[in-house]
This record gives sequence, structure tokens and C-alpha cells, in this order.
Amino acid sequence: MYPKLLSPYPKLLVVFPYLPPPPFFRNPSKILNLRLQHRHSIKLKLQIKCTSSSNNGVEGNNNWEKWMPRNFFAAEKVFGAISGATSSPIAQYISSPTTFLHSVDPRIKMAWLLTLVILPAKSDLTMRVGVVIYLALLSIWIQPTEVWKDQLGRVTLLCGILFVLLGFGTDGAPSLLSSRSPPSSVTGLSAFPPSLKGYRYVIMKLGPLQLTRKGLSTATTAACLTFTIFQSASLCLTTTMPEQLAFALEWFIRPLANLGVPVSEVILTLLLSLRFISLVFDEVRNVALGIVSRRIKWEQLTTLETIDVFFTYIRRIFKNIYSHAAQITQAMIVRGFRGDCNSHQVLLSAGSSTKMANIISFSCLIGLICAATLSRYVYL
Repeated sequence: MYPKLLSPYPKLLVVFPYLPPPPFFRNPSKILNLRLQHRHSIKLKLQIKCTSSSNNGVEGNNNWEKWMPRNFFAAEKVFGAISGATSSPIAQYISSPTTFLHSVDPRIKMAWLLTLVILPAKSDLTMRVGVVIYLALLSIWIQPTEVWKDQLGRVTLLCGILFVLLGFGTDGAPSLLSSRSPPSSVTGLSAFPPSLKGYRYVIMKLGPLQLTRKGLSTATTAACLTFTIFQSASLCLTTTMPEQLAFALEWFIRPLANLGVPVSEVILTLLLSLRFISLVFDEVRNVALGIVSRRIKWEQLTTLETIDVFFTYIRRIFKNIYSHAAQITQAMIVRGFRGDCNSHQVLLSAGSSTKMANIISFSCLIGLICAATLSRYVYL
């Protein structure tokens, strides 16, 4: 502005009055100290703000929450399956209806269990499949309908998966190594004649996998042994009281007491374990039903909140189980137990068994052992 005003008067000298400098310009060191003090007095604060937005202009869920997966574990189906799986009595004594196995001596049942565990591993394919079919038919005849349908279905599914995995996984992948001997066309020798009976080591091929005789033998042994152990134990536990099983085991291992084996402690531990199985299944089922009955909206829960519900479920189960264990301990102390199993009297009995049922069951056991032994030498 001033150059424009003075442009018509080039020789005009303008003199401005003298103004003293501000006080803070007189001492530059003081200015530097003030700046340093001001810089150190500033504190940086990190603030994170989560804003909510919606397409309709209404406040909705947070932006970061919509990226979190919801109902990832299908918790409602999991708890429903848990409550349904334990609805039928598993490994529990069923007093009614009274069947043929209820009137068999528990010592003969224990001998049957030992035999059925050893037979599938020592017999051929025909005997293994025969034992599985025999146990399946016996379960349908002895157990109630809702019990054998549930147990046979689950055990059969487990054994089927085990059969497929072992059948194609034992010797399924073809060998990458070739024979070190030269072929017959090079050596000039005649090739080995094919088998007259049509023997084939590879039974079936499924893509890169193959089912061989070795894989079939391993798969049938494992699947049949698994089915036999689970189903025979289920039949024994559903038709025999815990006291009767403890009496049978004590009768078999009583001679081991001369070798220093604590037979009384083993029997008491077995008896408490059999009593505790039903309590565990009841707690698992009751806590799962309690969660299902609350009608939790799983779609509104994040993954971490769903995991927290699962951990709460497991923690509640253990808490209830420990509470039952404490109650059982107090009951045993009230009844006079002081830790010495030999001095504490436990009343065990074989129960009521009929002579005819024992004879028939023992005869069938002898016949099964003889058939399994002869099957190794005679082609059935």
C-alpha cells in the first residue's frame, strides 16, 4: 500500500517514529527457555473413538462389530446334541424289563467280557463279523428300544469311520519303489504263472488309494474290536448292578492279595467309579438343558462371548461334580470309613441268578471259544 501512495513523489523522504522493540525481543535466551518449557509441558494423549452409523441414519451396531463372525460354532446345535446324546442311560443299570442276562451270574458275565475282548484279535474275519452280529442282535433283544437305537447307531458310525480310515490308510498308498530284480524279458527266464485260485492282494482301488488284504485285516480287527468292547460293556453294565460287578472282580483277583495287591482298595475304587458314572452324565445333561432352556440369542453374540459361554458350561460341570464328590466323601465318613479299606466292611453279593441261565450262558461261552480255536485250522 505504501509504495503505491509514494510513487508520485519519488524524492519524498518519509521518517517513521522510533518504536522500542518488545520486551521479549530484548533477551533471546529467555525466549528459548520459554519455548522449551512450553514444549515439555505438552502431553500427548491417544484417544480412540468408535462411532456408530447406519444406512437409515439410526444408530446401529459398531462398525468393528459387524466384521466379527457370529454363531460360528453353532452353539445351539451343539448344546442340543449334548442334551440329546445323554438323554438315554449310558452305562447305567436298567432294572426293568427283567431279561435273560439279568438272571446270569456276574462272574460268568465277567468271563464273557474277557473272552470277547481277546477273540477279535486272535480269530479270522468270519469270526470277527459273527461276534459283531451276535452282539448287535443281543442288544436289540435285551435293551429297551430307545437305548439300543441310540447306542448302536453311534457305535456303528464310529466303527465305520475307523474301518474306512484304517482300510485305505494302512497299505493304501502304492509303493514308489520298484523291484531291484530285472524283468523276465531281460533275464530270459519265464515269468511266474498267475494264481490258479484268482488270488489278488489289491482288493479295490479308489483314485490314488487302494484297499489291500493287509488293510482289510487291520481295519476289520480294529473296527470289530472297538464295537465289541463298547457294546459288550454296555450290555454288562445295563444288566448288572455295580455291587455285583465288584463282587465278580473281587472273586477273580482275590488270590492276588497274597502277592501284596491291595484288592480291597481296587474294589472300593471300582464301586465308587461305577456309582459316579451316572452322576457325570446327569450333570452334563442338566447343565446343557439349563443353557438351552434360557433361549440365548446366539446370533447376537460374538465369537468371544460364545467361547465364554462354553467355558462357563465346562466350569459349571466340574463345580457340580466336585460338589457331588464332597457329598459322597461326607457320607462315607458318616458311615464310619476312616481310610482303611480292609477294616471297613463293604457288603457285596452276587445277586439272584438262576441255575438254568448260568448253564446256558456258560455252555455258549465254551462253544464260542472252541469255534474260534477251530476256525484257525478249518475253513468255515
